Amino acid sequence: MTDLWRVLALPPLPHEILESLFPDPRMELVTPKERTQEEVARLLPEVDLVIGDWSPSLRLVEPGPRVCFVQQPSVGTDGIDLDAFAAAGVPVANCAGANATSVAEWCLSATLSLLRHTVEADASVRRGEWKQTSMGGRELAGSRVGVVGMGAIGRRTAELFRAFDCDVRYWSRSRRDDAPAEYAELDDLVATSDVVVLVIALGEQTRNLLDATRMMPGALLVNGARGEVVDEPALVAALGSGHLGGAALDVFSVEPLPADSPLRTAPRVLLSPHMAGSSAQAAGRILGQSTANLTRVLDGEPAVDVVNGADPVVRRRLSG
Repeated sequence: MTDLWRVLALPPLPHEILESLFPDPRMELVTPKERTQEEVARLLPEVDLVIGDWSPSLRLVEPGPRVCFVQQPSVGTDGIDLDAFAAAGVPVANCAGANATSVAEWCLSATLSLLRHTVEADASVRRGEWKQTSMGGRELAGSRVGVVGMGAIGRRTAELFRAFDCDVRYWSRSRRDDAPAEYAELDDLVATSDVVVLVIALGEQTRNLLDATRMMPGALLVNGARGEVVDEPALVAALGSGHLGGAALDVFSVEPLPADSPLRTAPRVLLSPHMAGSSAQAAGRILGQSTANLTRVLDGEPAVDVVNGADPVVRRRLSG
């Protein structure tokens, strides 16, 4: 009988639950006794496969001598040094598209909340007020919406906003001929959109990509990407000066959002705790895609959704 594949599981769940989620008898599941980087470093030389941490508080800096495959149970791979794993010939796969609808729906709902002052109206009624006409509000229909990023999430976002009769355009690092929106250069998109929606992956090219002070006066910024995509000091300045009509932020450059962050007290801001991709349906798809990919690897088939350019055919490097 082939030796068991030892699998290091890093999601923040009890060992028993992880075993029930990944029950393949060909795998021996290992979990860290303590959720520390030191414990991860200690265990990596003893395992063949890794199920990454979706939080991602436990990072994967290098694969060590034995790890031959990493399955990240999320779309984002921020906590993994993809280049280091590629250099070692170790493929890293994610769950592409699993939370596309979830994130896109959050972006749409956040936009509607900003336009109709939903949060402020709720607080006002709870205070005993009745500002039926004085709070104002705008319709989404007819707005020009700029979507930054045209992966699975960007595509779904464009489709949803188009269903609300919006004029949707997009920018991404490469043009997509089959995109459900027209392409526009980034500077033009940012300067002429009523709503700018960020759903682009974080990388060196996209860090501090958006300067909110360059947006159209009164426009809305909706960030469902990563906090570092936005120049946060410029965003705070644009909100404080009244240049922006509002912002909805699910992600931040530092998470959890620090207690002294000026975003906590900035006007016209909707904040949420990096939850746009969290839904029961998205979680089910992530589990299904992760399990299916691990099964492919154990069956000797190529992994899918490999994001670091390594050979998707997984080969043991060292046996225990």
